[in-house]
Amino acid sequence: MNLSYFIAARYFRSKKKRNFITVLSTISMIGVAVGTMALVIVMSVFNGLEDLIRGLFASFDAELKVEAVVGKSFEVDSLWLDGIQNVDGVAVLTEVIEDNALLDYNGNQLVATIKGVSDNFLEQDRFSRGYFWGDTTLGSDLRPGAIMGRGVGFFLSVNLKDVNVPLKVFYPKAPRSAATLNPNQLYSSASLEPVAFFSVERQFDDEYVIAPLKFTRELLNYGNKRTSLEIKISDGYSIDEVQENLKAHLGPDFSVKNTDEQHAGLLRTVKLEKLFVFLTLSFILAIASFNIFFSLSMLAIEKKKDIAMLKALGAKDKLIREIFLKQGAMIAVVGAAIGLVLGFAIVWLQESFGLVSLGIASAVVDAYPVRMVWTDFAWITVVVILITLVASWRPAWIASRVKTTEEL
Repeated sequence: MNLSYFIAARYFRSKKKRNFITVLSTISMIGVAVGTMALVIVMSVFNGLEDLIRGLFASFDAELKVEAVVGKSFEVDSLWLDGIQNVDGVAVLTEVIEDNALLDYNGNQLVATIKGVSDNFLEQDRFSRGYFWGDTTLGSDLRPGAIMGRGVGFFLSVNLKDVNVPLKVFYPKAPRSAATLNPNQLYSSASLEPVAFFSVERQFDDEYVIAPLKFTRELLNYGNKRTSLEIKISDGYSIDEVQENLKAHLGPDFSVKNTDEQHAGLLRTVKLEKLFVFLTLSFILAIASFNIFFSLSMLAIEKKKDIAMLKALGAKDKLIREIFLKQGAMIAVVGAAIGLVLGFAIVWLQESFGLVSLGIASAVVDAYPVRMVWTDFAWITVVVILITLVASWRPAWIASRVKTTEEL
């Protein structure tokens, strides 16, 4: 067997008529390297976008959110709330009333979501990402304040410096009499003082106004009802651990969601996009690997007499196939290694120095976010190996079918 490999090496290293095949093999290697590098970069960009989305949502959403499984709201009392506050790992408990309302500022009107929160709302590291400007309080009982999304403020043309123009909030209510002609009985209204703007993500910026819980409870006539509870985890506890503790404490009538579960649809969409891009680039890599197929096929045609000589010396069909498969593997492994190293280097440079900028002055981040995950490297390696085996198998099979009697 070793003698056969030695003779094979002598024949396959012959300089005669090998220049074109060498060029084609080099092109194949470059194609595999470029395709692998592109896969590493694109996968890292999607990982970075996923982290960015999580970070932006985390600056607005709570670490854990409690909601009723059935219905829009649920009743609370101080004893029940104290029981949740005493669950291991619960640091801050914020009561929330959230509903749609009509906003009016100096004649400009917009239907938005008003979110009434407890005074400890800003204690949960809110707005740690993105932009926030203005007062960091929600005013007082006499002059309740409103923290508005930048999109809401822009649409209503709100001027924080003009304290004489209030933000009027209107909420529909059932009239005392079905035959009433008084429009004031069809809605309740109250005023807020705009004190700040926030900007974390367009979904929140264009929709939300944060207001004190007492103001919202009275305006919306919710009484002891709440639409959700938002919870911050104590240091030293994991989110999953506290989530399980709360589920056990609250029972099946309530859902306890972490930040990913609160936006499961969007994150699932990002993951699906990443998967389809991965499959698309893998298909492009497969097309590039056709060069491996052609180079090995030409090698098999060029070396028919050499293969016949090997068979005459006792080489089996299996040995011939292994020679060609290993030739294809060499091309793919070297190309994949080069691509992985280049992809790693480019992503590391982008992560460390932000070489490629978003080009948007008001963007939350200056450069494209990236993050490398070792599982991506593993999947890319597996895909390259599979593509190589598929591309090399046919030429290896053709080479093993050479007839000694016809070529010698």
